[in-house]
Amino acid sequence: MTSTNQRAELQAKIWRIANDVRGSVDGWDFKQFVLGTLFYRFISENFSNYIEAGDERVNYATLSDDVITPEIKDDAIKTKGYFIYPSQLFANVAKTANTNSNLNTDLKSIFDAIESSANGYPSESDIKGLFADFDTTSSRLGNTVENKNSRLAAVLKGVEALNFGRFEENQIDLFGDAYEFLISNYAANAGKSGGEFFTPQHVSKLIAQLAMHGQTTVNKIYDPAAGSGSLLLQAKKHFDNHIIEEGFFGQEVNHTTYNLARMNMFLHNINYDKFHLVLGDTLKDPQLADEKPFDAIVSNPPYSVKWIGDDDPTMINDDRFAPAGVLAPKSKADFAFVLHSLHYLSSKGRAAIVCFPGIFYRGGAEQKIRKYLVDNNYVETIISLAPNLFYGTSIAVNILVLSKHKIGTKTQFIDVNSEDFFKKVTNNNVLTDKHIESIIKMFDSKQDIEHVVKSIDNNKIAANDYNLSVSSYVAPKDNREKIDIAVLNEEVSRTVEKINSLRLNIDAIIKEIEA
Repeated sequence: MTSTNQRAELQAKIWRIANDVRGSVDGWDFKQFVLGTLFYRFISENFSNYIEAGDERVNYATLSDDVITPEIKDDAIKTKGYFIYPSQLFANVAKTANTNSNLNTDLKSIFDAIESSANGYPSESDIKGLFADFDTTSSRLGNTVENKNSRLAAVLKGVEALNFGRFEENQIDLFGDAYEFLISNYAANAGKSGGEFFTPQHVSKLIAQLAMHGQTTVNKIYDPAAGSGSLLLQAKKHFDNHIIEEGFFGQEVNHTTYNLARMNMFLHNINYDKFHLVLGDTLKDPQLADEKPFDAIVSNPPYSVKWIGDDDPTMINDDRFAPAGVLAPKSKADFAFVLHSLHYLSSKGRAAIVCFPGIFYRGGAEQKIRKYLVDNNYVETIISLAPNLFYGTSIAVNILVLSKHKIGTKTQFIDVNSEDFFKKVTNNNVLTDKHIESIIKMFDSKQDIEHVVKSIDNNKIAANDYNLSVSSYVAPKDNREKIDIAVLNEEVSRTVEKINSLRLNIDAIIKEIEA
């Protein structure tokens, strides 16, 4: 079986588990239990693989907890970031799941123990609260202990039956792919509430390539609105691990999504010492200022979300916003995220940010911020994408590419809104690898292409009130049928002659009848 077929079969089975087991539980709520179980199995097998170190004579799951020495535990936590005793492994818990009358409380104790194993170690902040949303005592699982245990056992046994392949055969990323598949399907079925934190993989791939384009190495990559971590992970998938020297950084305001992002890092085999994700409001309480600057920034911040703005008089003096001389409107924080990213960007780096189109042509404070960006030559490219690429919105969003090392004083506008640059799949549109390759090629060459790409001198943009709307500079292709006036006139003349001839014939016939 090919990896593609294996992945497709795996995804179908996972979706079946999620739908068959949840019963009357809302799918969006129940996702936490399926995702949490996948994560539990992953870290159990990953940890066992680490302890066994390829020695076929060792089977960690069959060992007694008593044989674990403090030295073994200490060394493992320093390396992996957490510890799991043999009795706590997914395989051993799943084995007796159907007959364990204490399953829900046993799982809670195990999850608490895994998290607390990191206390006092450098990994503590990366492990703490990882299972917070996998509440095995939740009433969402059922009103009685029996109902809770029955549903938990069904999920455990379903995930136990999945074939993830062998670690040594490099199939480990099937865990991560399966995880992202499940998140994306829940997002697609949950509408805006689900899709707002998940950037589809094909769009993530384009954004990651834009941010890292032309860089042979980057110090680290950052997402100020990290969501479930999909944008950061695309950077890992697209580039060899060594190109991102210091790892993956991000901040996320939603606690549940923050936990998903951290799980997602582990599931894609990124060790705790190679990522630093924090919880909190990026605009109000940025927590990674000491880590800047970043050579690559990727982001899909929430569109037109409210923020504190000038309700906090100190914000205008914030180093992120002060250079622009004005704050983004309180009702539309889009440009606050843009200025935040710009401030965190290194002199050699790029930021690729998904933006709501309205920020590029509206007046007021947003126009003043555009003036600051253009006059300082920070805007490299603006790309107008096709509609229906994201879950929960049909908006044809834009990607803003910021750079502090532009060559020349022109701004590039790319319009890939036509059917030449996307593929329709059910209710959504998708960017294929071929489409992404075409967009990156145009971005790289900076050559004008009629109706698609146009580079405009910043002076002309200034003269146009700093309008950065792609449609203001890239004229759409006129698909109306072209008419040759000379040919049309000739056809009209022939038609008139035929009509006149017919009239003469009719007049002659009428005269004969009257005679």
